[in-house]
Amino acid sequence: MADNLQQLSAEMARIREEFEDLKKSNIEMNARYATTLGVLRDLTSHTTESAEQAAKAAQFALESSKQSLAAARQAAAVPVIEAAQAAAEAAKAAAHSAMQSAASAASAAAAAALAVSHHAEGASAHSSSLAAEASKKAAAFAAQAVDFSNKAAEFAQAAHK
Repeated sequence: MADNLQQLSAEMARIREEFEDLKKSNIEMNARYATTLGVLRDLTSHTTESAEQAAKAAQFALESSKQSLAAARQAAAVPVIEAAQAAAEAAKAAAHSAMQSAASAASAAAAAALAVSHHAEGASAHSSSLAAEASKKAAAFAAQAVDFSNKAAEFAQAAHK
């Protein structure tokens, strides 16, 4: 009977030690999880901000492209071919800038979506949605800028004739 009590006591000590190890492991894992969630939340926020900034940059490039188009139109009306060509080149550069901004916004939206796929917190899903919307806006601005660039090039070509 004493042997049985010793065995039972040893088994209880082993189980208690195993329980304490599991408890310690769980606490460490929860701490790492909380840290990871914080990092993902910050990443999502930064990518959303990045996408929104890229959309603004695309919008500015669009405005620049519009102004260049107007300059090309005016320059084509007078015999200053170089001015029309310069305005067309400026519109082209603005269109390229808008496309780069759209690509940047798309990349930021993808990063936000990746963060959401690793952590399904509501704030991250909302941020990812905002980043995707900013990416969509940037792409639309880029498309308009390209259209204006093409029109400016047409004015420059017409000035040559």
